[in-house]
Amino acid sequence: MYIPPYSKNPNEEEIKDFIRQNGFGILINQLDGQPCATHIPMMLNENGHKITGHLARGNKQWRSFDTHPRVLAIFSGPHTYISSSWYDHENVPTWNYIAVHVTGQIKIIEGEELLESLKHLTNKYEKPSAKPFTVEGMSPGYLKKELLGIVGFEITIEKVEATYKLSQNRDKENYQRVINALEDRKDNGSHEIAEEMKKRRP
Repeated sequence: MYIPPYSKNPNEEEIKDFIRQNGFGILINQLDGQPCATHIPMMLNENGHKITGHLARGNKQWRSFDTHPRVLAIFSGPHTYISSSWYDHENVPTWNYIAVHVTGQIKIIEGEELLESLKHLTNKYEKPSAKPFTVEGMSPGYLKKELLGIVGFEITIEKVEATYKLSQNRDKENYQRVINALEDRKDNGSHEIAEEMKKRRP
């Protein structure tokens, strides 16, 4: 991933927290000589060294995990258009965003490992529910049938790249102009980017 020096984020804990909050990502690998991608929820484990998830068994992407185990997982956060009309000088429009790329070795997980992965993933997203659904609450027969329809995986992380492109290359006045303009907008992406910018240069 291309990362200008000013937008590189070296804070490992912040990056881990970002992945946990933006777990619906894109898993990319190679299948039959072609790039293959699936949009799926994935989960970073407690120590931040592995990512787990699962695919539908009908999705052929998993069939190349053994022969092409190096994969890329992309996690995206808020993003928004930045108009050059907000600056006090001539410039070009751009886009502000946060994104993390994780490269690692993937392997298929089965049995108890897969079951534990499903429990953790389900519990994470069911937590806010008034009556949380649990894997443990499923009838054994139904659970067994559903497990046959998926393929679990675990990615051992080798490299993490994070770009927080948030107008860091602007001077103080123009940086604040961007924040003000974003706060005047109505969409969530603009407001979230404005908040991220304020965290980094109050």
